[in-house]
Amino acid sequence: MRTLFVTIIILLAHLAQAQQPKQTIRGVVLDESSNTPVPYANVFLAKTVPVLGATTDSTGAFRITDVPIGRYDIEVSIIGYEQAIVKDVEVTPSKELVMSITIKEAGTKLKEVIVKHKAIKSKPLNNMATLSARMLSVEEAKKYAGGFDDPSRLVSSFAGVASNIGSNAIVVRGNAPQYLQWKMEGVEIPNPNHFADLAAFGGGGLTALSTNLLANSDFFTGAFPAEYGNALSGVFDIFMRNGNNMKQENTFQAGLIGLDASSEGPFKKGGQSSYLFNYRYATLSLIGPFLPENARGVKYQDLSFKLNFPTKKAGTFSVWGIGLLDGSGSKIKYDSSEWTYASAKEGSTIKQYMGAAGLSHKYFINPTTYIKTILAATLSGIDLSTNQLNSSAVAVPKNKIFLINKDYTLTSFINKKVSSKHANRTGVSVRGMGYDMDLEQSLLPGTPLQPVIKTSGISALITTYSNSSIDIADGLKMNIGINTQWFTLNKHYTVEPRLGFKKLIAANQSIALAYGLHSRLERLNYYFNKDLATGQENINKNL
Repeated sequence: MRTLFVTIIILLAHLAQAQQPKQTIRGVVLDESSNTPVPYANVFLAKTVPVLGATTDSTGAFRITDVPIGRYDIEVSIIGYEQAIVKDVEVTPSKELVMSITIKEAGTKLKEVIVKHKAIKSKPLNNMATLSARMLSVEEAKKYAGGFDDPSRLVSSFAGVASNIGSNAIVVRGNAPQYLQWKMEGVEIPNPNHFADLAAFGGGGLTALSTNLLANSDFFTGAFPAEYGNALSGVFDIFMRNGNNMKQENTFQAGLIGLDASSEGPFKKGGQSSYLFNYRYATLSLIGPFLPENARGVKYQDLSFKLNFPTKKAGTFSVWGIGLLDGSGSKIKYDSSEWTYASAKEGSTIKQYMGAAGLSHKYFINPTTYIKTILAATLSGIDLSTNQLNSSAVAVPKNKIFLINKDYTLTSFINKKVSSKHANRTGVSVRGMGYDMDLEQSLLPGTPLQPVIKTSGISALITTYSNSSIDIADGLKMNIGINTQWFTLNKHYTVEPRLGFKKLIAANQSIALAYGLHSRLERLNYYFNKDLATGQENINKNL
């Protein structure tokens, strides 16, 4: 019996191993400075027996099949480049893992080749960042306890960054959350959070950024490279990944608060183009019995997408976008026994929306130079009205807020790998800022609404920059650049220098020093505020 039992256990173990789900890892290896493919690089999974790996083809692409589900360190090596390791990558049964890995060309030639492991998981994607920068991986956002798959909540664990439970507003070194800049695919976008700017300017309740669609992104907390203007406390530089261009994959999730669906795949079999979208719809009415009365009417939805179209001679085109719709409100309590807080005497109706869409084009002039151009439009708005009980317990208006911001942005830069020791990026951005504002406020309870702002028009923010990354000695890197901005509304301009040095002092240690002068526009409605006491118009125009 014992022999039979052992035989059965062995057979079951072999059967379980044979049925273990497997997946494919594929992607492309790129030169860090020029962004061009690196052919014939070795890509393999560390500490696997037998070794699982592949070699990139002439286009820098690689494909590793039959990878058991789990977590791996992915190593990339080739003569003439520093070895790179992407640590703790998760392979799941639901989707193929598609990656873009950058490696740095070795700056010096030695008689002996010394290979050093270089973990790049925490290294920013932007190679011109000196310090106070961190790459945010999608895997980290998913693993963060209590993070709701929200990158905004994850960054609160970084040094110098704080947040709170009630909002995902990001406080960088004590600065107000509204001084953080949100970028997507190279363009500044409005706050991409549901119920934004209600509890705190610059934050919201839940993110509209889906981890099903995001690629690894950068988060800066100071001394950012010169390409980042109109940012004071920090920059959240977000990228979307390309859809799977070889296989269609669909995901559907259902929870107590709503539904989530995503899909990706090629437009046609054997082609290089791909699509990717994610849609979420949520309503808290499903869990209404467990929530306060005013929370049961909360509804929100968002949609994100990216279409990618590589061509043989005309470069790569991509169309991308993100949008959200929110609705909420509260009801007045007429029973005086429920007036525990002053807010019980107030009722409000809130509708919010945000959207951004763009067309990007990336074209290689030669193997060391490419130009990228983006044309984008963004939209954000809020329609809010609040009533309150007066001394006679009659509901009267307290305020009315109607704000619409429409921005149109054209940005372009040229990236040049001058040599293995020097890379430069120079660009320009023109951002047209349209606005339609109507804000009214009651000065005292029960008094008529008074106009605070009522205006519409368009202004512009024009930005130019140039930034260089230079290896000035073995293990010593310098980033230097300048950013200039001109705000046409009040004719104010800024000239902002950026400078940083980083020195490797050991295989896993470095010391860095960076300086940057930064500035950011206030919210447009601030510039048009009216002094209700004196009647003076546009009192903040020269901010």
